[in-house]
Amino acid sequence: MIKSIAVFCGSSRGVDPEYASEARRLGQLLAQKHITLVFGGSKVGLMEDLSDAALQHGGKVVGVMPRLLYDKGIGHPGLTEMMVEETMHERKLRMSELCDGIIALPGGFGTLDECFEMITWSQLGIHQKPIALLNIHGFYDPLKNMICHMTNKGFLKEVHRDMLIISHSMKEILQKMDSYTAPTAGK
Repeated sequence: MIKSIAVFCGSSRGVDPEYASEARRLGQLLAQKHITLVFGGSKVGLMEDLSDAALQHGGKVVGVMPRLLYDKGIGHPGLTEMMVEETMHERKLRMSELCDGIIALPGGFGTLDECFEMITWSQLGIHQKPIALLNIHGFYDPLKNMICHMTNKGFLKEVHRDMLIISHSMKEILQKMDSYTAPTAGK
């Protein structure tokens, strides 16, 4: 049973207002299902929309920020808990330790970095947590195509491709996370 989810997402809102709307819906859904939200701790962009919605609906929200960003004053002041780590690497490790699953919303390089590190760790057997991309308005369609291309060219096993949950439906993602079984095939 999933009790906490790390959500990686943009510190910007992007050009489609649906990104922010869906981030708020996810925050609300996690709170209503009593799933702790673990996120990057920022008070800007999709991170703010996500965390504010979870808090407004009575959810537990844990922020994890690297000191470099925390010292810039962008930490969300109203969280249930804020953890400050010395480096980005330590931040990702702490977020992984605090969650039972991972969801990526739209974002940029940081979002992809965090998500792909978690996927790689899963592929290597470092953890067995489900990882999902919330594919809002087809945001992750080009990445889905790239992942299929990597598989077709022999750089990614099908079993590892299939461990990544990709859906536009939050409910479907949560259902698949609850029933997720990590692959047993090694890299």
